[in-house]
Amino acid sequence: MDTQGRGRAENIDPADQWVLNPDTGEYELRLAPSAPRSGVASPSTIAPKSTVPRPRGAGTARTRTAPPSSPGREVPPPRRRPGAPEEPLPGRRGHRPAKKASKAKKAVLWTGGTMAFVMVAAAGAGYFYLRHLEGNVQTTDVGDAGASNFKKDEAFNILVIGTDKRTGEGNEGYGDKGSVGHADTTILLHVSKDRSNATALSIPRDLIVDIPNCPTKQDDGTEKTVSGLQNVRFNRSLGEDGRDPGCTMRTVTENTGIPVDHFMMADFNAVKTLTTAVDGVEVCVAKAVDDKESKLVLPKGESTVEGEQALAFLRTRHSFGNEGDLDRIKVQQQFLGSLMRKMASGDTLTSPTKLLKLAEAATEALTVDSAIGKVGTLKDMALELKKVPTKNITFTTTPVRDNPAEKVRATVVFDDSTAPQVFQMIKNDVSFTEVKQEQAKEKAEIAARLKGTKADASEVRVRILNGGAVAGSAQKELDQLQNSEGVRKSENAGNAEATQAKTTLEYAPEQADQARRLADIMGLSGSAMKPGESVANAQGLPTMTLILGEDFKGAGIKLNAASAKTPNVDKSTADKVQCAS
Repeated sequence: MDTQGRGRAENIDPADQWVLNPDTGEYELRLAPSAPRSGVASPSTIAPKSTVPRPRGAGTARTRTAPPSSPGREVPPPRRRPGAPEEPLPGRRGHRPAKKASKAKKAVLWTGGTMAFVMVAAAGAGYFYLRHLEGNVQTTDVGDAGASNFKKDEAFNILVIGTDKRTGEGNEGYGDKGSVGHADTTILLHVSKDRSNATALSIPRDLIVDIPNCPTKQDDGTEKTVSGLQNVRFNRSLGEDGRDPGCTMRTVTENTGIPVDHFMMADFNAVKTLTTAVDGVEVCVAKAVDDKESKLVLPKGESTVEGEQALAFLRTRHSFGNEGDLDRIKVQQQFLGSLMRKMASGDTLTSPTKLLKLAEAATEALTVDSAIGKVGTLKDMALELKKVPTKNITFTTTPVRDNPAEKVRATVVFDDSTAPQVFQMIKNDVSFTEVKQEQAKEKAEIAARLKGTKADASEVRVRILNGGAVAGSAQKELDQLQNSEGVRKSENAGNAEATQAKTTLEYAPEQADQARRLADIMGLSGSAMKPGESVANAQGLPTMTLILGEDFKGAGIKLNAASAKTPNVDKSTADKVQCAS
């Protein structure tokens, strides 16, 4: 293909220019032999975009970066003077394109959409094309509601938000007419630090919560604080009175204690375009469906849905369970798992055409916080997400119960018997699935501290101090040791003098067998065991000293385990096929 515009082969699919290199296993851009090395097809040629302006969301500052291309033609590369050094490949430099305003978005399929972006990044589709994809993404400044940047070596939490606002061509029949765009579908995605697992926690829209005061950035650059609300539905944390996604992030943190780092939203059209790009998603229903309202018609068993039918599958409220929001959440989770399996399938990974269509669809649908709106950041995040095995991606729902204040059931409240443990597990980076965790090999003399006889739990004498764990951890661990592990000779000694990153156990040489027993109970490594001196307790008896560090995951959770016994909650994993019922 002639990148100067002379003698172009109009019938060449741009996706066919990406050729699999058998030596590297990655896709590389291969132009015709006559083409200059510095030429790259314009993004507008790869995926033409509509010129119809998008409406701006009221009260929310959002921007979209315009792709660097001219309508209807390709931009020729700059001429090079004879003898001058060769210019770098396009996409390696250049000014940041101008930004323009945009609209509010709806999200159900961000997880699948991000995987599409992952595939393009991992397949070596090139920086220039990723730069074009950045031009598709809208951003919102949420201030200090989230993290200021993305860190590849840390666990992170992304809030996936969907609204009930009617936006997009052909979507007049969906959502609530005249809605300002409430938080209709919300999923908190936690990705573990070691990338061995992830948890997708759905938050019911009818959950009663307190919404905190929320500073929002306006289109003119000013800041407006929207007053908080008490004992209201969670879905009011977005849209109403100009609340932006940062308000929803603050609401989640306020009510669960889990810090939210970033957010992502997508619109109704994402469901249509993503499912069409992968030639449909397999779904399963336990009985035949003929829903007049959503126009969803499916036979019993497995079917493939895409486009309008896929959207109807997610939006139907009268085909499954008791026709409530909690049952719809389960169906959405099953659909996401199926979409993720399709994204990761060999049929998708080996098709450049599908990869480019997926990337275009995903980024066109996305609105994100400013901290992750750059192409480099999106690429880094996508590659980190790709590391998580689908079998260790758990879908679950915030534990709730019917609102006792209502005679007619309309809303739900937190189930205090289960919800705190779920929140604590996510906050402490603990998996909801069994994950094998490889431990770093310790030096022989350190590892030897764990070898030898172990005293009976009833003989272990230890005092517990909090040296960096969550407040109240020392008492909770004491209760666990005494009531569940049989370590009766234990006591809470309050707070340590200083904060420390790692949990440690100091003991005298003659207490080594006690130390080994406690190490076995708590999952302590050899390096956590510190041979030294004992401390006399109130009775004058020698006592070991256990200091809970910042790495302490919670009472009853072993420090050398990436997973723990989970509370009694409904959950599923992305690798399993389930039938909606």
